[in-house]
Order: sequence, then structure tokens, then C-alpha cells
Amino acid sequence: MPKAIAIRHVAFEDLGSFAAVLERRGWAVSYREAAVDDLKAADIASADLLIVLGGPIGAYEEEIYPFIADELDAIGERLAAGRAVLGICLGAQMMARALGARVYPGGGKEIGWAPLLLSEAGRASCLAPLGDAPVLHWHGDTFDLPKGAVHLASTPRYRQQAFAWQRHGLALQCHIEVEPRQLERWYVGHACEIGATPDIGVAALRQEAARWAPALAPRAAACLEKWLDGLSQP
Repeated sequence: MPKAIAIRHVAFEDLGSFAAVLERRGWAVSYREAAVDDLKAADIASADLLIVLGGPIGAYEEEIYPFIADELDAIGERLAAGRAVLGICLGAQMMARALGARVYPGGGKEIGWAPLLLSEAGRASCLAPLGDAPVLHWHGDTFDLPKGAVHLASTPRYRQQAFAWQRHGLALQCHIEVEPRQLERWYVGHACEIGATPDIGVAALRQEAARWAPALAPRAAACLEKWLDGLSQP
């Protein structure tokens, strides 16, 4: 049974719909809590897949959150060793930084539902099933494309939305794993951020999620399935 470990930064940003895909394919899935668990543990290095989830901190804030240094080391060592890493939002930023790229505050918050603009490589990648379906964006930081990475997607506001690192690394700045009911936890957990961001509100986010998330779920599952299939190819 292949093993997947997800590094979680806040309890409500979990694997979402991805958990069911992994379990259906026979993966054993477990979580490590970034702020308190040992990120140097041998099982993180040896797992068949490491998934680095989102959170409301910066990938450059290790002076405030010392665990970030260990997390970056764990990600970088796995990528260098050819071991699979999937990064979502903060996780994508962590991957970029572990690969030597700059991560920094962007020009404002990008929160809400909108399609990705897939690059030519993106249209040929595991992200192709997304098509023009809106996905959830929830970030204020951005990053430079790591040297040697393949750019997969952008939005009009932020160019860096997804990249591939060889065959075993996939970074998604956006959230395709979200489930409408579980997003209710986000609206509570991110209440201060929502309240401080003009032109968005819980009611509008809830309405958009109800409209777009059900159609996104099968597309997101197809993306993950396609990427996992690629990991197992010789």
C-alpha cells in the first residue's frame, strides 16, 4: 500500500476531495501538523508522496515560524531525490522557495472563484481536465518560477498559478481540492482576512462555491488521477 503524508498548517485546510481519490486508489493517508510535528522524521522523507497544504503564513517567515526551515529542507531533499511532492497554495510557495525561487507578497489579495489560463504545457499536462472551470483562489503572496520548472497556468492578476518540476513535482497556487461544506470552516478561520479585503464577503464566497465547486470536484479528481498515473510510469 503506497503511503501519502500531508503537511497541514491549519486544521481546516486539509486534503478535501483529494482524500477520497487517494483512498479509492489504495493509498494510506496521514497528516503531520507543521507547527508541532517533527518535519525531519524519516517517514516524511520516505513516504511515496508528500502533500504540502495551504495556510495563512508566508513561506519566507521562518524567523517567526522556525518550523518553516525544516519544512523547506524536507521538500527540497525529496525533490532532489526524485520523490513525489504536491504543493497547494502555501505548499506551492514552499516548493518554489525550496527550489531556489523568490517568494514574496503580491500586489493584493486574490480571493474568489475564477478560471485558470493554462499555458501550452498546462493544456498538455494533468491540469487539462480543468479546462475553463473556475477554481478557488485564496492568496496574497506569489513567487518567481523556479529555474528548470515548467510553467502550467496563470490568471490575469498573477502569472504564477501552477508549475511542474520534472515528473515528480506539482505546485498549485490555487485550490482545486475544496468542498463546499468544508469551506464553511474557511469562512470562520479566515474571517479576519475576509473582513480586511474589500469587495469580498462570506455570502458571495458561499454563493460562488455552491455554483462552481460541485462541477470542479470531478475535474480535480481527474487531474490528481492523471498526475498519480504519471508517477507510476517507467
